[in-house]
Amino acid sequence: MNRSLAAGMADTSIQLNAENYRSLIEQSPRAIVVLDLDAQRFIDVNESAVSLFGVSREELLLANLIDLSPPLQPDGRPSPELAQEKIAGVVAGDTRPIEWTYRHAGGRHIPCEIWLARLPVTERKLFHASIVDITARKRAEVLRKGQSDMLEMVAKGLPLADTLARLMLLIESQAEGVYCSVLLLDEDGVHIRPGAGPSLPQEYMQALDGYPIGPCMGSCGTAMFRKETVIVADISSDPLWAPYRSMVEPHGLRACWSTPIFLDREVVLGSFAMYYREVRTPAAEDMQLIALATHIAGIAIERTRTERELRQHRHHLEELVDARTAELSVARERAEASNLALSLANRDLANALHNLSVTQEELVRRDKLAALGSLVAGVAHELNTPIGNCLVVASTLADRTTGFAGEYARGLKRSALESYMGDASQASDILVRNLQRAADLVSSFKQIAVDQASSKRRKFLLSDFMMEIMLTLSPMLVKTPFSISRHIPDGLMMDSYPGPLGQVVTNLVGNCLVHAFHGRSSGNIRIAAESNQDGWVELSVSDDGVGIPVENLKRIYDPFFTTKLGAGGSGLGLHITHNIVLGILGGRIAVASELGKGSSFMLSLPTAAPLRQAG
Repeated sequence: MNRSLAAGMADTSIQLNAENYRSLIEQSPRAIVVLDLDAQRFIDVNESAVSLFGVSREELLLANLIDLSPPLQPDGRPSPELAQEKIAGVVAGDTRPIEWTYRHAGGRHIPCEIWLARLPVTERKLFHASIVDITARKRAEVLRKGQSDMLEMVAKGLPLADTLARLMLLIESQAEGVYCSVLLLDEDGVHIRPGAGPSLPQEYMQALDGYPIGPCMGSCGTAMFRKETVIVADISSDPLWAPYRSMVEPHGLRACWSTPIFLDREVVLGSFAMYYREVRTPAAEDMQLIALATHIAGIAIERTRTERELRQHRHHLEELVDARTAELSVARERAEASNLALSLANRDLANALHNLSVTQEELVRRDKLAALGSLVAGVAHELNTPIGNCLVVASTLADRTTGFAGEYARGLKRSALESYMGDASQASDILVRNLQRAADLVSSFKQIAVDQASSKRRKFLLSDFMMEIMLTLSPMLVKTPFSISRHIPDGLMMDSYPGPLGQVVTNLVGNCLVHAFHGRSSGNIRIAAESNQDGWVELSVSDDGVGIPVENLKRIYDPFFTTKLGAGGSGLGLHITHNIVLGILGGRIAVASELGKGSSFMLSLPTAAPLRQAG
């Protein structure tokens, strides 16, 4: 092959490679440029690069690297100085991607990641540069850190206004041209109060103070009234904004999307809004930001409300303590002004004041001991019959044996022997049956007593356990016209605390006997259970008694609330029951009642109770 032919083929290969390279650049979805490092210029760009920078191809090819960069990079260093350092690293062989911030033609900054590869051109420093817009990644990083910072501010109890303002700036950093605000709903549930809107005109935010919510009160007032998101794409034409159009138009705001902030699905705390200066509707990513903002704002507002309520409660308690202290001081001064005969009364008063702080604890302990005392009384009552029978039979058998011994000494007849053996056999049978009954009762009572005294966790069949509980409950019912029935499926195994569970059932049955059948000559208590698909047991204690008045239903778990004050009720039974179910047993309790038809306490209990912390 001669030299001219070889040179022609080489030229053709170079031309084909250049055309292929050019085609790859143009088809790439990424911004691709060819960079001359010596001149710090782009000598070729594709359409994606034109779109990235927002200028024409011709303008790009005329600009140098610094022309397309802001004066300072995010780390605060001047762009020319940092560019020289990065270029020196690339020339030295550094192949790591470079993070660089460009400036869009519209003025916004574009954080980018640049991947450089040197082109095989010996006489020039030409580099193939792939530029990736990492704005979304940077925003995601800012959002993740911002969420963490926001939750930390809430946890530290920083001022609500500062927390909400920081949250609004965080959301604004995630979208172009958005202005965010939070409005708070006054505790009267009607009037609006400014929360935070750091980027909105403050005169506009203050103008909203005191406006009522309603069905046609802008985006925010309507969203809080309806308890649903309200999207207004064009404020100038939407009827919801008719009363406020003159107030918002001077500020150039055109779109407003508002979402209520809930304490729960019924109680509204305020609203979060996103404003734009152009007509538009939200995209999917906007709705995600709205959900995030309302969630964090709800946490912050609820925390502030709770702390305020606690402060008010603490202040009220301090006032009560001060008032009580003042009363006691007056009483002490009067007592000291009396004669020496009252000194003993003064000491008793001092002791009473000392014991006042532990009264509730002692009453709770008394209620628990009363339950155990009831168990002991049940043991005594149930064992009395079989042991009494055994005593009578044993005494009779002893007398019969004494008589038989005399007959034996005088000469035993067959008829006397047969009579004695028959009596002895019958007595033995009666003794065995009654002693076995007593042993069974002692065994079951022993298990119940141990459970109630120790709150020890173990596995047990609910049906067997309830049968043991029924034995302890029978003395409570024996002298009443009321009955109790049990409907517990076999095979329902639980890993829980039978002692506290037994105390709950005993308390509920005792509550029925004290309250449910007032004025009734008959009644039935029904204990039932069933398992659900979530691994929980639904246990109920129901009666067909007089029912609970509606005004009392909200207070039945309050400590010391009772309708039988002075008649044996301490007002702690249901309070203790509620605490045991929610605490030790890890479940839930609910009540349903209808006057004249009875009441039902429904317990939802996990078959495997949560582990209790030691100590």
